[in-house]
Amino acid sequence: MPDAPDAAAADPAHDETEAAEDTGKEAARFERNAVDSLPRGALADKLLRARARGRALRVKFGIDPTAPDIHLGHAVILGKLREFQDAGHKVVLIVGDYTARVGDPSGRSELRPMLSEEEIDGNAATFQEQALKILDPDPERLEVRRNGEWLDMSMAEVLALVRTTTAAQLLERDDFAKRLSASEPISMLELLYPLLQGYDSVAVRADVELGGTDQKFNLLLGRDIQRAYAQPEQAILTMPILVGTDGQRKMSKSYGNQIGITDAPEEMYGKAMSIPDEAMSEYHRLLLGEGSPGEGAAARDSKRALARGLVTWLHSAADAAAAEAHFDRVFVQRGTPDEIEDATFQAGPRGLVHLPGVIAEEFGVSRSEARRLIDQGGVTLGEEPLASGEHDVAADRANGQVLKVGKRRFRRLRSG
Repeated sequence: MPDAPDAAAADPAHDETEAAEDTGKEAARFERNAVDSLPRGALADKLLRARARGRALRVKFGIDPTAPDIHLGHAVILGKLREFQDAGHKVVLIVGDYTARVGDPSGRSELRPMLSEEEIDGNAATFQEQALKILDPDPERLEVRRNGEWLDMSMAEVLALVRTTTAAQLLERDDFAKRLSASEPISMLELLYPLLQGYDSVAVRADVELGGTDQKFNLLLGRDIQRAYAQPEQAILTMPILVGTDGQRKMSKSYGNQIGITDAPEEMYGKAMSIPDEAMSEYHRLLLGEGSPGEGAAARDSKRALARGLVTWLHSAADAAAAEAHFDRVFVQRGTPDEIEDATFQAGPRGLVHLPGVIAEEFGVSRSEARRLIDQGGVTLGEEPLASGEHDVAADRANGQVLKVGKRRFRRLRSG
């Protein structure tokens, strides 16, 4: 006699319960390390509906090209996006070439300066390439768009968009409210920004949107705008804001406390070793998905593990080993790197070389910053630190010598 059918397996209610439990667990994995998952239960519901229809979720992340490089602060979100990709979902990466002209007011107390179209286009060109160090480039898992595709609207379309939101809603936003109470200006362009970002979600039919905690208002407003356009409202995940290498402010190129995801292995390793001890666990958790080495591990061991992990993730294990050896040689043994790039200089009329000019040209700092570094004793020529005010030296003295700026930047000077 054949076995009796499994009653539970044949029970649709059991199947639905099991599917709900599975998607609940999947949602919990995606919500790991997130600050907010809103509305409560929305992500699990999106996953359940997508599974029932046999389709992937469209997971949106927008980034404005206001600077030429992506840093580890962005990598917190990019890493979470990669988790969605690895689970079979599709990431929609929006490069905000249009919204960058407006300027996101999040976390700012004053109007951002507007960038030129050339600056925006130049920055946008590098963003996709850099993001692909973390994201899967498979077209089945990644869609890259620029919001200039849909935000160059007719006046009728603009009016339809602004009707979705009241001025009171916008002015409730924390940074706007603070500026209003302080009688600081708020431009109409800045008030438009959250609406434009919300319309991005309409344009790409986003199921889920990710952003930093400073984007919470914008992400929630995106739900309102989707509803106004008769679309299902997106679930949102907000991720923590990564503190910079100073351990105080959020990571930002403007603060000079960033680690770029395209930094050279030696530079990345060295910067990681400068992170304050109290920030270690946050970096390990948010970027490498793990806790710091055991509770009793020395802070130096934790930093080394983090530095190796970051370089391995964004470069390779071999690069990480070489970067660690470089660090030990230069900073532990106080030696110089095995390989140092040459910097060619031209002597001036009196046979002098102007070192602030060389430093600015080679390391991308301003001449005034280069002079400050020299005056503070942060620049060495050969074996001797330069004295305050020692900005010009004889070409014969400089030729063939190693110029060391700070702790990690080296050039061997050559007369041209």
